Amino acid sequence: MRYRYFLFAAGLVAFSAPALAGPTEDFQKLEDEYWAATLRNSPVTASSVGVQIYDRQLDEIGIAVMDRQAAEAGAFLKRLDAISAAPLSTADQANQAILKRQLEGQVEGNRFGQRMLLYSILGSYHNNIAGLGEGLPFRTRADYDNYLARLELVPARMRAYSDLSVAAARQGYTQPCVTMTKFGDTISGSIAADPAKSRFYAPFAAHRPTNISEAEWSTLQTRAKTVISGKIDPSYKAFGVAYNRDIKAKCRADVSASTLPQGREYYAFQVRQQTTTDLSPDAIHQLGLTEVARIRAEMVAVAKKAGFASREAMIADMRTNSKYYAKTPEELMAAASRMAKIIDGQMPALFGRLPRLPYGLKEIPPEIAPGSTTAYYQPGSPDAGLAGNYYVNTTKLDQRPLWELPALTVHEAVPGHHNQIALQQELELPAWRKYTAFFTAFVEGWGLYSERLGIEMGLYDTPQKDMGRLSYEMWRACRLVVDTGLHSKGWSKERAVAFMKDNSALTDANIDAEVNRYISNPGQALAYKLGELKIRELRARSEKALGDKFDLRRFHDAVLGQGAVPLDTLEAQINAWIASEKSRS
Repeated sequence: MRYRYFLFAAGLVAFSAPALAGPTEDFQKLEDEYWAATLRNSPVTASSVGVQIYDRQLDEIGIAVMDRQAAEAGAFLKRLDAISAAPLSTADQANQAILKRQLEGQVEGNRFGQRMLLYSILGSYHNNIAGLGEGLPFRTRADYDNYLARLELVPARMRAYSDLSVAAARQGYTQPCVTMTKFGDTISGSIAADPAKSRFYAPFAAHRPTNISEAEWSTLQTRAKTVISGKIDPSYKAFGVAYNRDIKAKCRADVSASTLPQGREYYAFQVRQQTTTDLSPDAIHQLGLTEVARIRAEMVAVAKKAGFASREAMIADMRTNSKYYAKTPEELMAAASRMAKIIDGQMPALFGRLPRLPYGLKEIPPEIAPGSTTAYYQPGSPDAGLAGNYYVNTTKLDQRPLWELPALTVHEAVPGHHNQIALQQELELPAWRKYTAFFTAFVEGWGLYSERLGIEMGLYDTPQKDMGRLSYEMWRACRLVVDTGLHSKGWSKERAVAFMKDNSALTDANIDAEVNRYISNPGQALAYKLGELKIRELRARSEKALGDKFDLRRFHDAVLGQGAVPLDTLEAQINAWIASEKSRS
């Protein structure tokens, strides 16, 4: 899954309020102020959740901004620590613990120079902000006018982004060279010869709203083209110049995050943040090797059952046989759409509660698709009236096998990311938890667990699809080995690629993109398998404890019913659920 990168964090808001007494009132006041500050610091987040007071503003960028917001987070944290948890309700105790974890992570993360790296081959500020209009509602003339006001601010943000990236490079903070060979294309690819073809123009390329006259619509379109060609495109060209002059030659020969200043501390921090565990890189590496061996044995069994001489022979056929690959982007998108609808029809059998928000299917933007992963999910917003979207990569079609679509779709769409995130947005939770509480181990662990649910849905109805599922699980198990290998054991990219190719059925293009991702975003890839293993462990515990009383739909509702949480919090919640289920008649 991928979130667009907009800076949002905690800040202090001052307003008059009556005197409050007691920990509960103090905590609720702090929550309200934290959420108000989050919206103020991230105007785009505010608009995406239906709060309109910042609709003409853009999130700011820069060291001073990061420092200010981290200081504000520290102030919130100090206030939070002064509130006794004992008198709070069970729900507020959970909210307090989760907010504390978020604030501590923000404060600690701001200590590292890596915070300045807002770019990589797999996703950068300049690519993400080009999709600004994709996450905002457009219904009235004011919506379009506000968007134009934001477009006017893009050049200033691009200058700040460029200055930050150049300053980072001067201090030795750059991305590794092996991941950046085509990075310049992500900059030039964002500049359209015709402004009407720019991603920034997308809201004006749609049908004219009926409440806007033809003359007004034409004026709005002209204004958009003018700011794109006259201001935004030049700011992208200027960033391209700065990249080629001041950043490109400073790329790192070493791929390990541990070789950067404070590198080992930073990697340890990332591991804790992404996994919500205290597992060491060595422990995670060994767990990965164990999982790889287990899954490999299952793959051997599938190949034998399918009549192949070996696992390797079956994978070679799956990688090279043209019948497993779409010939056109349209064919791939049609196959993905069909798979999504098949899965949609099975959701009520697995869940008692489903989200109201629908999701759509889109192609990954062409300027980032060649270096991007196979697919990702972009959340929507019920408050702003925006659907979620399942994005599919339609480049390099000979590297996008159709047999991977079942596992890919259950992960990125439903019952994976869309189901979990859209449901979280509808829960009776504080707004800050609905929209900014994102724990990778839970979210991505649920996505990987959802791939396994495809077995119960009957989606893997050919040996190739089943091998594809196992390959996807192997892919995530390999991450435990490769990520820790790269960043704590001195592995080269070549060794990482070889390990992935030997153990998974992924194609070469996918493996290269994935290893680049692990290099560029240390620790994040560890969350998937660790989260999935925890959810599977809790399901097995529930089945054993409840016996005939175990209801899979109720279990899934319990896992998703509190939104994304750290893994230790999830375990406590499911233990309490088991006790409650035992008492049901």
